[in-house]
Amino acid sequence: MTVATAMRLTDLQTALQRAGLTAQRGVPLRLYTSFRIGGPADLLITVHTIDDLARALIAAHEHGVPWWVLGGGTNVLVSDAGVRGLTILNRCRRVEIRADRRIYVESGAPLAGLARETIQASLSGLEWAIGVPGTIGGAIVGNAGAHGGCIADHLHAIEMLHPTGERAVYPAEELGLSYRSSRLKTGELRGVILSATFQMLPEAPEVLRERAEAYLAHRRKSQPVDASAGSIFRNPPGDFAGRLIEEAGLKGAREGAAQISPIHANFIVNLGGATAADVIRLIRRAQSAVYERFGVRLEPEIQMVGDWGIRDWEIRD
Repeated sequence: MTVATAMRLTDLQTALQRAGLTAQRGVPLRLYTSFRIGGPADLLITVHTIDDLARALIAAHEHGVPWWVLGGGTNVLVSDAGVRGLTILNRCRRVEIRADRRIYVESGAPLAGLARETIQASLSGLEWAIGVPGTIGGAIVGNAGAHGGCIADHLHAIEMLHPTGERAVYPAEELGLSYRSSRLKTGELRGVILSATFQMLPEAPEVLRERAEAYLAHRRKSQPVDASAGSIFRNPPGDFAGRLIEEAGLKGAREGAAQISPIHANFIVNLGGATAADVIRLIRRAQSAVYERFGVRLEPEIQMVGDWGIRDWEIRD
């Protein structure tokens, strides 16, 4: 770290403290990821309100410090070297169910929790998410989905904060939502999701509960319970990444303490003490084996975050 960088971090930490936000140095991010993997954050703050989230982002921008917002810690692999700049832990979780069957939700709210609330309110559209980890913000960025449903089906609009401090509302149609992607994920649209609104449909709660229980039972049967980031690869058109990896003979393969799950081959699990480097090696092995056997290039669904070497980033090409 250069002297200039260290000074910017110190100045930012002081500015955040003056705004009533406590920033910690060197906190290991493995404590906040579902993979239980990740090196230290230069600076880490936790926010519980949209206004504090906005203050933190604007302060980082003004001090020339890179920033990253961490929600539920799913669907990400954080580098062993950690994350430079400011990591903002998003705990903004307010939910409002409105009379017009429209739901307002802040971006740090757990997706599965929102699904449970909508079921209790006799509102249909998110029951597929009953067992899906992560937060609303991350789910929108990656257009999360399962069991034939996805975020795009009922998302109405988002409110977004740009680093300059400008707030803007974007209709769902402008987000480029596609299979496990969006303009937010590709970087075409830069900023932080503050909140979202969903337009739901009415349905009897007993019907919704029955459907959700079936989804939960399937998830428990077909997916590992060990620490993981969720699905590692996007499914290629007309096929399933897990099937291809299994047919390539890698189900159960290990690198260090990381393993391609014996239960579902599109999951890599942390058996205890796995590193990001272990996971990267397994990802490369799976990509290579599937390409050699089937001619299919597997694209990672998870996001690689943090301080990586050039060779580590080759898996994203």
